[in-house]
Amino acid sequence: MSESQSTGLQLSGLQTTPSQTVGPFFRHGLEWEDGPYVVPEGTSGAFRIEGTVFDGAGLPVPDAVIETWQADPDGRFDHPDDPRGAVRWKDFRGFGRSATDPEGRYSVLTVKPGPLPVAGGGREAPHLNVSVFCRGMLVRLVTRIYFPDEEEANTVDPVLTSIDDPARRATLIAGIAGSAPTETTPPGYRFDIHLQGEHETVFFDL
Repeated sequence: MSESQSTGLQLSGLQTTPSQTVGPFFRHGLEWEDGPYVVPEGTSGAFRIEGTVFDGAGLPVPDAVIETWQADPDGRFDHPDDPRGAVRWKDFRGFGRSATDPEGRYSVLTVKPGPLPVAGGGREAPHLNVSVFCRGMLVRLVTRIYFPDEEEANTVDPVLTSIDDPARRATLIAGIAGSAPTETTPPGYRFDIHLQGEHETVFFDL
């Protein structure tokens, strides 16, 4: 019997492994009912950031998970290592998690963070830190969401200004979505995430 025939007999009855390197089963362990609520419904100044996750072919990704981490409106993180002291906003936890739906859409209810001090002086513009998880990726992708109505702060943000191409820089700035804001209801924002392709979102190496 030849070596190839022997190998074929030894492998008979075995199934090939999936072509995807990760998941999609991990998403079911990460879904969290309260995850999309950085603050509770009815919180003063709360708004939604929503968008769609697209793959390199421009198709929606229905089984991704989006996580956000941010400062409160005073620029403080809900973390004991923040040297500026404890968060003073009631029920603010700073962390959000939203799984995408069958159309690739996610949504997070939050409040706008304050600017952050930079070592050596200066400030970072208000922003959300974002992690993206989905099948086929062995590691998370990390990006940021900046706000379109913070133009002055955005022009001096050290991270945004480190990106030379204005078109690439624009992939980190959300658009205003939903109905017009009022005195009590701020605008909602839309932030689509493109994993690859012509409109690929800027991602950061950590």
